[in-house]
Amino acid sequence: MHLVPRYKHLFNNSNNFIMAGSKHLVFLKSSLFFHTLTPPKAANFYSQTYPFTAKKLIFSTILAKPRSPIFCRKSRLSYTPHAPIPMPVSLETGEEDVIDSAELRFLRVKLEKLGLNSESCMPGQYNGLICPMCKGGDSMEKSLSLFITQEGDAAMWTCFRAKCGWKGSTRAFADGKSTYGNLSMISKVKQPYREISEESLGLEPLSNELHKYFSERMISGETLRRNSVMQRRYGENQSVIAFTYWREGVLVSCKYRDSTKNFWQEINTEKIFYGLDDIKGASDIIIVEGEMDKLSMEEAGFKNCVSVPDGAPPKVSDKDLPAEEKDTKYQYLWNCKEYLKKASRIILATDGDPPGQALAEELARRLGRERCWRVRWPKKNDVEHFKDANEVLMFLGPGVLREVIENAELYPIRGLFDFKNFFVDIDAYYHQTLGYDLGVSTGWRALDQLYNVVPGELTVVTGVPNSGKSEWIDALLCNLNRRVGWKFAFCSMENRVRDHARKLLEKHVRKPFFDVRYGDSIERMGVEELEEGKVWLNETFYLIRCENDCLPNINWVLDLARAAVLRHGINGLVIDPYNELDHQRPVSQTETEYVSQMLTKIKRFAQHHSCHVWFVAHPRQLHHWVGGPPNLYDISGSAHFINKCDNGIVVHRNRDPEVGPIDQVQVCVRKVRNKVIGTIGEAWLSYNRVTGEYMDIDA
Repeated sequence: MHLVPRYKHLFNNSNNFIMAGSKHLVFLKSSLFFHTLTPPKAANFYSQTYPFTAKKLIFSTILAKPRSPIFCRKSRLSYTPHAPIPMPVSLETGEEDVIDSAELRFLRVKLEKLGLNSESCMPGQYNGLICPMCKGGDSMEKSLSLFITQEGDAAMWTCFRAKCGWKGSTRAFADGKSTYGNLSMISKVKQPYREISEESLGLEPLSNELHKYFSERMISGETLRRNSVMQRRYGENQSVIAFTYWREGVLVSCKYRDSTKNFWQEINTEKIFYGLDDIKGASDIIIVEGEMDKLSMEEAGFKNCVSVPDGAPPKVSDKDLPAEEKDTKYQYLWNCKEYLKKASRIILATDGDPPGQALAEELARRLGRERCWRVRWPKKNDVEHFKDANEVLMFLGPGVLREVIENAELYPIRGLFDFKNFFVDIDAYYHQTLGYDLGVSTGWRALDQLYNVVPGELTVVTGVPNSGKSEWIDALLCNLNRRVGWKFAFCSMENRVRDHARKLLEKHVRKPFFDVRYGDSIERMGVEELEEGKVWLNETFYLIRCENDCLPNINWVLDLARAAVLRHGINGLVIDPYNELDHQRPVSQTETEYVSQMLTKIKRFAQHHSCHVWFVAHPRQLHHWVGGPPNLYDISGSAHFINKCDNGIVVHRNRDPEVGPIDQVQVCVRKVRNKVIGTIGEAWLSYNRVTGEYMDIDA
């Protein structure tokens, strides 16, 4: 063995020296070379086989003419491919070189409990491990980077697999004095970008074997040459694909892919889009999720395409967008913002799986949804869709892939739609397949041409006191249940439960509840009829009531109504009356503004849950009333009651025998927004005081 002169400058004292034999060099003393120059698998093997004790084992298998090291993006390790590994050489070292403090031992125990085996990890260095959370994926790659402080009393780690991202830190003891407080800053120190070239990386043209690999994936040699796809050798018989990243004709970074689909990148290089120069000055840009998809797009005729350098996130972040300097995961976007600034149409052709869709959403959040489009990958079979551009190219050809891009659709913006989004509903409306497109009849022929009930609308009902507003609504609900089986929720604060139940049962059974006074001339409902009626009550109506002496507000009512829709499937809600609700409002808000806001909430509830709402509101005090029906503008509070409702109805009863029969009720339809379901007009119904029923007069 002899000293190699060319490496003398690496050592500055007698304790640092090199021994060389045959083709192999052995670096002694310096643990830095152990991690920098030794393949990770070999390092792990020897560190487990020959654990560090009082002796430090140092290895290297570098050729006499060393190649440029390969840098692993995931683990941040680097190594140079070389010949078979020699047996380890041991060297006696001083006791002061051995890091074996109580803090380090206790720290290793804590890391072991977290699933991190740190026995082979040296303090002050980044170490590549298999992540205990994601197990390195299918390829079991060492994607987790573990850093132990130089003192050995604290550690931090990050898994760089996009679908995992597990990170954390811990310390040995709470009162330890170390650089732990600066742990979070370690990863934030910006390293200067390396200058690289094809020669320094040892890149070479693709072999025939790799050309065949791309050919099987429908990628031509011309496309490979134009995009400078190369290879890099390591070991004696292995080569990896090298995807070169260029900007303005300068090599910026390089990403590698081996035969088992493991990826890694050159460290300390700038993150940019793959194919960046192809979108310079372009107004239309396509963004895909992988280099293979970028090449596939070119086979379909689209050169204005780039690929993200990293993978997709597992899900969309629920946090606000970070500042540009803190947006590390998507730093490549900010590094290339000058290329994206002029683009007016950006097609997001990411993978069709959930991570791919999450990536599209994250890109759209940063690029602006208003200029983004998205693609729909075609179906593979009855269950699955093709996953990405390369799959479509391989199985369906470049023509279909081109159609997919040309048929890209606008990226959805919350709250902004075009009519295409509603074509299914429009077709169903035209063919009347939804069931109640033209409304449900009230059950009274006199009203069929004036007012029909449509799910999702708001009807405001008013009338002077004791005119029968609530009775008429109760009768209407009984008719609707009898005709189409609808169910309802009542928020009726003016009625006691037992009195309201009596009124509903009399309309349903068509017999009086009692046989005294109003009902003494007609047979009273029997016990069996009462029991059957109670079952009907329980299955048809649900009560929203405030059990204490507090007044409920509209938000409280709508929250319970929403629960009734989801739990019981109600089709209608009655709020009776308006003045029994709590209407506290800010001092700066007028009653008109409050009523407008309240009615907007009710309408949104009705539309969202396809639930018809009847809202009873009393008119204000009529100073010059002469006995006729009031107007909707007479409702106390605001003109918004008529402005915002879909339907406005006034229920009025004659009180003067000289004018006409006192058992007749006038139903005035004062507003109908939807001409399909009715029109403005008046109808007369006969009121049966004994049973509370309303009937057509000719009946």
